[in-house]
Amino acid sequence: MSRNFGQTVILMKYSPPQLLIEAHAALGEGPAWDAARGLLYWVDIHAGHLHRYDPQTTTDEIIPVPAPLGCVAPARSGALLLGLQSGLARLDPASGQLTWLTKPEAHLPGNRFNDGKCGPDGRFLTGTMDNAELATTGSLYSYSPNGTLKTLLRDVRISNGLAWSPDYQTLYYIDTPTRQITAYEYDLASGEIANPRLAVSIPPALGWPDGMTSDAQGRLWVALWGGAAITVWDPAHGKLLETIGLPAKNVTSCAFGGPHNTQLYITSARQGLSTADLSAYPATGSLFRLETNVTGLPTFSFAD
Repeated sequence: MSRNFGQTVILMKYSPPQLLIEAHAALGEGPAWDAARGLLYWVDIHAGHLHRYDPQTTTDEIIPVPAPLGCVAPARSGALLLGLQSGLARLDPASGQLTWLTKPEAHLPGNRFNDGKCGPDGRFLTGTMDNAELATTGSLYSYSPNGTLKTLLRDVRISNGLAWSPDYQTLYYIDTPTRQITAYEYDLASGEIANPRLAVSIPPALGWPDGMTSDAQGRLWVALWGGAAITVWDPAHGKLLETIGLPAKNVTSCAFGGPHNTQLYITSARQGLSTADLSAYPATGSLFRLETNVTGLPTFSFAD
């Protein structure tokens, strides 16, 4: 099976993604694999729902939180780091206790936290956006285990995908409206970023780049909002390598997980779709899993 984008024919190697949970999520996002416990966490942003999927029992538990929830990241202790509308918090999933860590944008009530994940250094990187998706009032932050918060980027419109190279020396980052993936030199000791360069430009015909992850070969796996697909890119040459279609129009993010880190978990969203779109893509808003033949980089944990 293939798809034709201009002069490039992209061969699809994999069986169709499996529909795991028909969640009808308005804004499903942010899958994060907790390897220590064999669980997948993901979010439905505006509903304030934290989902915990157990592949052993195929159950999906919803843990409500008291605000829109942009992202979740596992911590080594078993706690969870959350990017909520107004700030970052720590959740004890056993007791349900929520502890606020920092609220850096209390002066920007129209903003909210969006995509985020931990880096290989144990820091929590997460970005903000204008909830109306109009103003460039967002930033990208790095929260360290010692409680230090650094601002890595400003003037962001929709802070989205984050991924690292296999040697951890490069951070890849998406501000969705730019349709670009920018590569930064990443300093593991300080958590600072430097020397941005263009890694990938997403053609408008493919959709909007949203969340992403990376594999052990250094390739980027990028979800396409409005594109009904996951795309795989060579960031060294900006080349599209593979396109994997999904029965969901707004594909929002992806993360590797499973026993050998070869399963790609994929989220999707129904937000903004017309009746015709939902008729054509009725599974939109579901959680999917793709069996791959590659090993993904892990979901890193917060070093608490």
